[in-house]
Amino acid sequence: MKRRDLIAGLGVTVAWPLASRAQQVTKGHRIGVLSLGGGDISDASLNTLDAFVPALRELGYVEGQNIAFERKFADGDVNRLGELARDLVGHQVDAIVALATPPVRAAREATSTTPIVGIGMADPIEDGLASSLARPGGNVTGTTFLGPKLVSRRLQLLKEIVPGLSQVVVLWHPRAYGETTMAGMIKEIDSAAQSLGTKLQLVPANSPADLDGAFASMTAERADGLMLFPSPMLYSQYSRIVPFAANNRLPAMYAAREGVELGGLVSYGVNLPDLSRATAIYLDKILKGAKPAELPIQQPTKFELVINLKTAKALGLSIGRDFQLIADEVIE
Repeated sequence: MKRRDLIAGLGVTVAWPLASRAQQVTKGHRIGVLSLGGGDISDASLNTLDAFVPALRELGYVEGQNIAFERKFADGDVNRLGELARDLVGHQVDAIVALATPPVRAAREATSTTPIVGIGMADPIEDGLASSLARPGGNVTGTTFLGPKLVSRRLQLLKEIVPGLSQVVVLWHPRAYGETTMAGMIKEIDSAAQSLGTKLQLVPANSPADLDGAFASMTAERADGLMLFPSPMLYSQYSRIVPFAANNRLPAMYAAREGVELGGLVSYGVNLPDLSRATAIYLDKILKGAKPAELPIQQPTKFELVINLKTAKALGLSIGRDFQLIADEVIE
């Protein structure tokens, strides 16, 4: 199914920037939505953000009737998140739904009272967003995707797919999460590379504007493969990263399946739209009186391995039958 068809099938408006103001409802709840992405169909993160809207509809909330959304997009600029979060608080929304750690952190800095439900946070404890997963203790709850803990497994899988993989360039966003979380990812990938006999070259990108420079640096490295660290900013730019990898014949490992759906080679991680749908259940509980401090932050129990055989063929890679059998989805 094409992504445009998927979004249409969800019954969600795709031109969210044009509908950034909350609808006027005579009776109901007003919910703030905060994302680091851009809010258009070229943004892979929109797939995740969209998913909680129909899930809420199943719980009885109809947009424009008994619930209204005030949507704010930072267009990849982390520095804008604080202003957007304060704007939502100023509009006295009943709760804020924030996609990934940076927007959650910005919302938490803007308010200690308005409930915040995070979709796919990295490490809420290390990033200072919650006291514990079982009892967050503040105004933040939601879901965590455990992405930082999977970087070594991703490198291992990429090496299994690409025979003779010896040098991997890693595209990362240094400010994606807290310092401790990012340092942990670096330590884990370094350890994995040493055990696998693989050389790494980390290339940073702090914003979408940095990607062209990062692409030039990665091209100069003449690496055998590309790996993306989890990052909401990079996630929103998959539509630019996937063609770069294809044009440079770089087998690429993504942190989310949307990269493979756009034409990337392989991904390993949690299904982010599923986390978004789980967010709807939490938002419903909060709107009915539950306190975020007492709602455990949910951890994923399943991780997906998705492979694009068409891309593998274009790269001259043969994906063995055994490897295909362990994949959760094979795109042909």
